[in-house]
Amino acid sequence: MHQPIVGYHQDEENHWVAELACGHNQHVRHKPPWVVRHWVTTEMGRAAMLGTQLDCKLCDQGN
Repeated sequence: MHQPIVGYHQDEENHWVAELACGHNQHVRHKPPWVVRHWVTTEMGRAAMLGTQLDCKLCDQGN
């Protein structure tokens, strides 16, 4: 189920985590070459992605 990003925080290892409207969280790492998300590396990039919909696997599972 797609949910919009409403905020961010960093986990204990300083990886960025998107906070979704449903209340679940999802890591949004930039780890090239497998995962390329340049936008997560800057405050302006993260702000620009607020409202973007991510697929929430926990909602898909009914959690």
